[in-house]
Amino acid sequence: MVHNITITEALSSTLPILDVRSPKEYQQGHIPNAINIPLFSDEERVEVGTTYKQVSREAAIELGTALVNPKLIDYINDSRRVAPEGTAIIHCWRGGMRSQSFAKHLSDNGFTELNVITGGYKAYRNHVLEILELPIQIKLLGGYTGSGKTYILSELKKIGHQVIDLEGLAHHKGSAFGGIGELPQPTSEQFSNNLHQEMSTLDRTKDIWIEDESYSIGTVNVPQPIHTQMRATNLIFLEIPAEERAVHLVQEYTQVGDHLLAESILKLAKRLGTEKVKLALGLLSEKNYYEVALLSLVYYDRLYAKGKNRKSTRTVTTLSLQNTNHYENALTLLKLNL
Repeated sequence: MVHNITITEALSSTLPILDVRSPKEYQQGHIPNAINIPLFSDEERVEVGTTYKQVSREAAIELGTALVNPKLIDYINDSRRVAPEGTAIIHCWRGGMRSQSFAKHLSDNGFTELNVITGGYKAYRNHVLEILELPIQIKLLGGYTGSGKTYILSELKKIGHQVIDLEGLAHHKGSAFGGIGELPQPTSEQFSNNLHQEMSTLDRTKDIWIEDESYSIGTVNVPQPIHTQMRATNLIFLEIPAEERAVHLVQEYTQVGDHLLAESILKLAKRLGTEKVKLALGLLSEKNYYEVALLSLVYYDRLYAKGKNRKSTRTVTTLSLQNTNHYENALTLLKLNL
């Protein structure tokens, strides 16, 4: 049996979600945990769409049927692996022909309960964008590069505080070195979907710790409503000696391979200047990681200070710390009671 359900009902359900859009559509953005079982390949989708626009709806349906028929048994087998109980949620772009026909096919072949999302993925995206517009209680943590802000947030989470790790969701630490050792970055659209899912587990009426970030984290953009709230939030800024931060950076990055570090240094060529880049690469070749880190911090500290000074309309509370002991620094942070 096939039912139509709202996106709210779908997100509150524990049933597996089957996304029958093309792989490219899925890659651009999808409901977290949804499994892609495409009705059409990327090329087939283009072909059907072109036929619809240039010939007729009837011709597009005829072509689509011809493309789908050889794969009908595959749809059943693939869906059964994802939904062995015979119950699932299905969606396409707008809850139209693709999802409806896919659901009917499964229903005709032994699946007992199938739910098609009214409005499809488009309804989901509208829901995400609406929710991200809502205010949250942000506690914003900033500090110079190498302060261990992400690790402090992790410690806060361990002891029961609400945390959103934007860099973790973005698979990037935000600097020229930030992509080293990380998974490929999601699209900005998928990032916002994942952020929405993370936020849905939190209590919006209580404080949520977030690291101060620029609008872009690597290639990913923070959703504008969230970033606007961050810019309007008072900042707790960590000041830790550069020497201590350099030690932390050495511990974090020296296991990834010198060739990746060299590539990241070259990305800073325009900003550091030819001579400093040459010096940094020379130090790297000597495996003098500490001096490479100190040299990089000269640039990043200046960059962060400039951005910090632009945020003059909000209160900045500076917390001076002696080292990068993340647990102890998390406890010290909480004693501020701001």
